[in-house]
Amino acid sequence: MDQAAKALGYSQPAISYQIKCLEQMLGTKLFTRDSTGAQLTREGRMILPSARAVLALIDSMKGVCAAA
Repeated sequence: MDQAAKALGYSQPAISYQIKCLEQMLGTKLFTRDSTGAQLTREGRMILPSARAVLALIDSMKGVCAAA
C-alpha cells in the first residue's frame, strides 16, 4: 500500500481507507495483509481486469474533458 500511495501521490492511510471502502461495497476482501505486505485474494484477482477497465475509462473521460 505504501508503494501504491507514493506512486499515486497519496498518503498510505488514504489508499488503505479507499480499499477498505471498496471491500465493504463489494462485500469481499480484496487483499490479505501480513508483515510482508499485501497480496490479492482470489476475488481481488478476479475483479482486477474490471478494475483496470474502469480506470482506463476514467482516464479516457479525463482526456475528453481536457480536450473540450
